[in-house]
Amino acid sequence: MNESSDIGQQRRTFLLELLRSVPQGFIETSGTTFAMYVAIRFFDVPVAMKMIIAGAGSLGLLLSLFTIQIVRRLGCSVNMASVVVWVGAAGGFGTAALSGGSALVYVIGICMAAMLLMVGMPLMSQIYRKHYPNRARGKLYSIAGVVRAVTAAVAGVGVGVWLTQRGTDFHSLFWFYATCCLLMALCVFSMARVELRRASSLRLFDAFGHVSRDAKFRKLLISWMVLGMGNLISFALFVEFITNPEYGFALDAKRVGMITSTIPMLVVIVCVVPWGMVFDKLPFYRVRVLINAFFFIGMLTYYLGGSYLTLCIGMVFHGLGRSGGNVLWSLWVTKFSNEENVGEYMSVHTSFTGMRGVLAPVIAFSVAGTMGPSTVAIAGATLVLISSLMLVPEMLAECKPKIET
Repeated sequence: MNESSDIGQQRRTFLLELLRSVPQGFIETSGTTFAMYVAIRFFDVPVAMKMIIAGAGSLGLLLSLFTIQIVRRLGCSVNMASVVVWVGAAGGFGTAALSGGSALVYVIGICMAAMLLMVGMPLMSQIYRKHYPNRARGKLYSIAGVVRAVTAAVAGVGVGVWLTQRGTDFHSLFWFYATCCLLMALCVFSMARVELRRASSLRLFDAFGHVSRDAKFRKLLISWMVLGMGNLISFALFVEFITNPEYGFALDAKRVGMITSTIPMLVVIVCVVPWGMVFDKLPFYRVRVLINAFFFIGMLTYYLGGSYLTLCIGMVFHGLGRSGGNVLWSLWVTKFSNEENVGEYMSVHTSFTGMRGVLAPVIAFSVAGTMGPSTVAIAGATLVLISSLMLVPEMLAECKPKIET
């Protein structure tokens, strides 16, 4: 394939990714805010169901370990596999929309959608690695991230106001989310096909071989496991902390949407492109530790501040960490893997993310119920600090001048 053809594919992929980012931005508010808000306010679900909703996406990430291996065995394109996943997610949101007054049907639908949306994560990483050049991958990804963030910020306010006005009629919101999934599927179907080497047999755990062979990859996975557990136990209680009257706030949908969606997304809008450029230009480990610092400050401010203002300030710092963290989380494997194995590296990464994500809500809600959300925040911040200290040797090594031989 000649250079002009490559550039044409890059442009086509980028434009379609910009279009896909609009419905994805709306869907992001479903997972971070409104699916849980509906469960708490409209259904008053028990703690066990809250844990299930909070952990459903993470279970999808855990199962994503098998996504690339299944695609290799079937011999279908990465694009077609993504379409199947997102059509299934649309079915999950449709189920939630048809739930009527049944909390069980609602939770099943929401969990089905959340799981399938996450199962496909390694597939998009494979597309980014194939169609985006190394020198600009972070920048291109982050520009689309601005579109997602703008959409999510608008949705955080708009959907919150809409829910407040509609009373108990939330069902059409999830029909809208189902439509967003179908639009995402159409966009990725229209991208140039990405094919993987076909496998003669299904080896579900074959991707774990990279962990034993690649020492840098292995250490980063361990560090990310500690970091992610700290972040996720904190994230799991964001909506619960300001919605549940037991914790002193009991905010309505409009203010919950503003704090947990709009504020961090506005920060992402401003910061995600600079973070993408930082990812392309600066040493990886320094960027990782800097982002960790923002998460550390954000969670302590949010949970320990005790006022509406500190909730907002905490979410600003969370948005700073999130904007850079999203870039690193989605693209870091492209710095450590060759083109053919990016999806497998990513599938291992997402599966470990899912593992901690399944555990985190159980830990968070259990600890908060007995010792309070402040204990969760302190534990989370401690884990973030530990994960950063683990990477200090690599960060110092980056600072040493390389000796030419």
